[in-house]
Amino acid sequence: MEKKGFTLVEVMIVIALIAILTCIAIPNLLRSRLNANERYATSNVQTISVAAQTYWSVKNVLPSTLLQLNAEGLLDGSLGCASQPCIKNGYKYYMGGSGLRTDFFIYTIPQTSNDGVQSFCAGSDGVTRVSATGETPANQAACNAWGSL
Repeated sequence: MEKKGFTLVEVMIVIALIAILTCIAIPNLLRSRLNANERYATSNVQTISVAAQTYWSVKNVLPSTLLQLNAEGLLDGSLGCASQPCIKNGYKYYMGGSGLRTDFFIYTIPQTSNDGVQSFCAGSDGVTRVSATGETPANQAACNAWGSL
């Protein structure tokens, strides 16, 4: 009489192989997600910067909140939310300054270390800058001290 099916040893070998492949795949998947969040953050900071420059050209003053950009139709509701921080793709977005060119800046920091490592900012010059350590800029001068992309 022939028995059909798998032995316990064969099943355990298959489970061990699946576990090994999972251990290899999950860190790569998490790193890919982190890289994607950072790319989105860079793009969103650039979008907010362009929207702020457009706002400047129309109103002759820079915006002091992200909601002002949303009200003018320059940002969507997730980036131009009513109260800071505005959260999108694992990053928190803030706008600082009073509307003067000398103190305007926007920045984004990761919500958690699983969402991103780097922080990004842009001042009134429109240049997007990066901090590899994820720090928060206190003002436009601190933002300008970061390395540009």
